Amino acid sequence: MRGHQIVAIARFIVLEALHTRLFWLFAAALALIMGAGYFMQQLALTESARLQTVFSAATTRFAAVFVLSLHVLNSGMREVNDKGLELTMSFDLRRSHYILGRLLGFFAIALIIAVVASIPFLLLAPLPAVSQWGLALAFELAMMAAVSLFCIVSFSHLMPAASFVLGFYLLARALSAIQLMSEAPVAGAGTLSHRVISELIDILARVLPALDRYTQSIWLTDGLAPWPELGALAAQTLLYTVLLAAASMFDFYRKNL
Repeated sequence: MRGHQIVAIARFIVLEALHTRLFWLFAAALALIMGAGYFMQQLALTESARLQTVFSAATTRFAAVFVLSLHVLNSGMREVNDKGLELTMSFDLRRSHYILGRLLGFFAIALIIAVVASIPFLLLAPLPAVSQWGLALAFELAMMAAVSLFCIVSFSHLMPAASFVLGFYLLARALSAIQLMSEAPVAGAGTLSHRVISELIDILARVLPALDRYTQSIWLTDGLAPWPELGALAAQTLLYTVLLAAASMFDFYRKNL
């Protein structure tokens, strides 16, 4: 019975995405990205095909994360503003199952977006490379869906939740580069401030997921990634989604509805 409730909530989340034409919106954005990639290919003097693939893949990755995260945040805010949350929780439904149902629905949406995003690249790269890229994108989108759900449950307002999601994503993407730069600064090496900042960056690198290792464009141009690396990404995604789901449940149980 409880399992059916989780599936029913997940089904409602997917139907909501269909009703709001989320997939058509992403498909339109994807068409614009591929058109821009073709335009850049015509401008390039050398390695035009490589430039088109890398540009299109990188832009598609960001667009997928942006569209999914914004949809998760907007869905949570819509349910609160329309009093749908109070109506749902008036039934015999555990709060943990409500969070799990929404998370499962967002995971399904993330998978669909990853599949849609991968289809155009079948014309630009081999099938195994596109499969790896699409799988890593699905992992990345699943994690960002969990982050977005946690933020909307915790903050209950769109702007702070969206700001946190954006900051989390940009920091997780750039943290490896920041860590490398902190190890060899142009000036101030060895000072107290440098050691403190370097230690802080190292702590953040241990806590935050390494999103720069996900969905790399070079997989489409320079060859396949080692499959153990994909396994490590899957394990990391599972760990962070479980932690984020637990945090969302904890905050949701604290709320008075």
